[in-house]
Amino acid sequence: MAAKIEIPAELKKDLPQSKWGKILGATPIIMTVIATMLAGLASSEMTKAQYDRSLAAQLQSKAGDQWSFYQAKKLRSAVAHNTLDLLAATSDVRPLAAAVLEKADAATQAALVKSELPGATFAKFDDMVKTALAAVESSKPESEVALLLAKVKNETLAESLKAARDAVTVFDSATKTINQAADKLDEALMRGDRTTFRDFSAARLRYAAARYETEAKLNQAVAGIYELQVRKGNVSAERHHKRSGKFFFGMLAAQMAVIISTFSIAARQKSFLWSLAAAAGAAAVSFSLYVYLYV
Repeated sequence: MAAKIEIPAELKKDLPQSKWGKILGATPIIMTVIATMLAGLASSEMTKAQYDRSLAAQLQSKAGDQWSFYQAKKLRSAVAHNTLDLLAATSDVRPLAAAVLEKADAATQAALVKSELPGATFAKFDDMVKTALAAVESSKPESEVALLLAKVKNETLAESLKAARDAVTVFDSATKTINQAADKLDEALMRGDRTTFRDFSAARLRYAAARYETEAKLNQAVAGIYELQVRKGNVSAERHHKRSGKFFFGMLAAQMAVIISTFSIAARQKSFLWSLAAAAGAAAVSFSLYVYLYV
């Protein structure tokens, strides 16, 4: 038979043998468990903060790439416009003759004659995403942007990013055949009549300027969503960092309760010290629940 664990007689005298007395007697063990739990929560929140910071840095790099594309496309569009203006100022540029494009498909003819771009469809975003983008573009304070992003779910931003990137892919696919046809016409006309080649060059410059302008706007949309994800990640990281600090303070309170209850074993007024330890532990638990639920 297993031996029974008996509480020493001296301890029984100082500690009431009631339910409250038994609870007070278990205070050191309970507070140790609580302190360990709070230490784990503090460490977990700090790990989440570090993860969010790291992810935000990666997203910032991707946003930077998209802004670089945007600037490059805007520059190319401006160069095409300037070249076209220079060509028109130094020579007589006429509309491109229909015979030049008689073997080209309808999309190529529309692009070179009318500068019509196929597949230029921009992604549609949620109203809250649009509001947040407008706040970032107008350089609103970070606190105001954070309040707006708090209403936007991560899933919504992910869907918006996918829609923006899909719009880029669709436009690239739609203009690929036009670009290839324009390259072939350029090679064929370069060796022919100079006037016809000049008219074709002007038409191609108009198309290129419009295409690069559209591509720049598409890249801007992608970069904007990345920027929102970066800001939301930083807000989340800051929140986890604050929660980690508050859980740490809760852990300190629980450890204080452990120390007090441990010292009470060697003291005469055990009931008072155990009560003080229980009060410290209750405060630690209440504070931690507040942090977990509301901070």
